[in-house]
Amino acid sequence: GLLAALAEGLGDQVRVRYDRGSVIMVEGQAGVLMYVVLEGRVVITLRGAVLQYVGPGGVFGELALIDQSARAADATAETDCALLAINRNVFLNLVRSDPTFAVSLLTAVAERVRNMAASFN
Repeated sequence: GLLAALAEGLGDQVRVRYDRGSVIMVEGQAGVLMYVVLEGRVVITLRGAVLQYVGPGGVFGELALIDQSARAADATAETDCALLAINRNVFLNLVRSDPTFAVSLLTAVAERVRNMAASFN
């Protein structure tokens, strides 16, 4: 997706790999990175309930970078995964310098909120 393409252009990004079943982030922990999925699929859960699946081009973990809050959910590698890990400084620079990135991020967050709201109906 667009976010992955924009994030790929960064110089400070770090590619990380997670094996199937590996825990990437845990609800309540401090959030210092957001992730872009390059390969594989990540499952986002809250107290065991699946909130969403994130595949190539998708992002997760960005909320903690926006408001410096603790992680709102768990993320686990459903398959072997390659991710781009983006720290807060790089993230904020992207938001400030690239309006397209900021709009794409807002769109992704809005879509996630809509999907979560729909799951309660």
